[in-house]
Amino acid sequence: MRRSATLGPNADDPVVGRKSVAGGARHHLLSMGGMMTFRDFDLAEGIRRNRAAGDFAFASICSAHPDVLAAALDHARDGGWPIVVEATSNQVNQFGGYTGMKPADFIAFVATIAEAAGYPAGKIVFGGDHLGPQAWRSRPADEAMALAETMVRSYVEAGFTKIHLDCSEGCRGEPAQLDDAVVAERAARLARACEAAAGQGAAKLRYVVGTEVPPPGGARGAHAPIVPTDPDRALGTIEAHRRAFEREGLGAAWSRVCALVVQPGLEFGPAHVDHFDTARPDRLSPVLEAFPTLAFEAHSTDYQKAAVYPDLARRHFAVLKVGPALTHAYREAIYGLSHIDGWLTGSTHVSAVMEDLMLAEPRSWSGHYDEADAATAKVMRHFGYADRIRYYWAKPAALEAVAALTARFDAAQSLPRPMLEQYFTAEEVDRALGRDGPPSANLVRARIRSALKPYFWAGEADA
Repeated sequence: MRRSATLGPNADDPVVGRKSVAGGARHHLLSMGGMMTFRDFDLAEGIRRNRAAGDFAFASICSAHPDVLAAALDHARDGGWPIVVEATSNQVNQFGGYTGMKPADFIAFVATIAEAAGYPAGKIVFGGDHLGPQAWRSRPADEAMALAETMVRSYVEAGFTKIHLDCSEGCRGEPAQLDDAVVAERAARLARACEAAAGQGAAKLRYVVGTEVPPPGGARGAHAPIVPTDPDRALGTIEAHRRAFEREGLGAAWSRVCALVVQPGLEFGPAHVDHFDTARPDRLSPVLEAFPTLAFEAHSTDYQKAAVYPDLARRHFAVLKVGPALTHAYREAIYGLSHIDGWLTGSTHVSAVMEDLMLAEPRSWSGHYDEADAATAKVMRHFGYADRIRYYWAKPAALEAVAALTARFDAAQSLPRPMLEQYFTAEEVDRALGRDGPPSANLVRARIRSALKPYFWAGEADA
């Protein structure tokens, strides 16, 4: 039952209890030849669209948080959008990564959320991000690369089809950043492992090469300048990889390299966002003229102004990656719920639990705020754009605190709209009021969808 005035406590969970509404969604987006439906969609088609018209780009969701994934899949379902969901080598690998999930586990995890959301799991493009020896870079290169080969095989065997080969970081005894020739040689070695693992299904694989970003999961420091990729360097990276693939006899695999990661001139740090300048001349697009099936991929596009995303698409950035901004939105929503809960019940704010967790286990945030004094570091732990707090939401104490918070919130007999609008926008409250399910979950997902909305702008879909 939908509520028109205030949110009440007695409704089914929209993730696990709601019937699929996929049949009623606009499952389409405009394509060059008319209508492109889910059954026609693949990564190559979207890149062709981008190269031909510059009016489309994929949103790539880089998160393992279940509420973020549920909100993203809800948004894609309602608007008829394709979607890319990616895992990093530190997050998910053959040993479990920091999420405890192997590649097959991650796909099953996302598929379960997709089924509950009414989004066809078979239409999700699963990507492996920064796949290379980074997780084992403290070891000798041969040992780290052997582990990386095992990892990429496990990704491919699990069903990942978008593979970002990133061997840019040095291993024990090597420079921190390697030159293009070595990077490309190692990337080709991993591509060979992927092709072998895929067997007759190798034609489904699409590769991404290059890197112009901070380490996976990181954010740039406050004083580091943002320098867009030099066109000659971008061309050199492409050529180095082409030659390396050819030396390995991987001509077919090279034909399926679909994107190059470059730095367009945007980034974020703990307390600042480097906004992309849409007036900047486009010096990178000419690099692609000789490579009609290749587009650019932009990392760390979080927190940019809405006008930036279509401008990047016009510059042939066909994949726009977002992650910390979505868990940042989740944190905003949870803290908002906790403020409301404090007014209603007098309960302690959930941030106290999170602060205790972060102080007890500083590994995931220490080193990111070293220049800050104690008071500023505390603020950044909770509110910083780098969103290092995201690594703590899955801790048992955090799960327990959030569960208790949402139970109290959902049991409230009345949630007056003026109080909700103190912590959520009117649009978010409208979205939450218009859905069945627990009010806490609806408000959290509405906030996450606000962060997602600028990424879903092409064609007619507008959730």
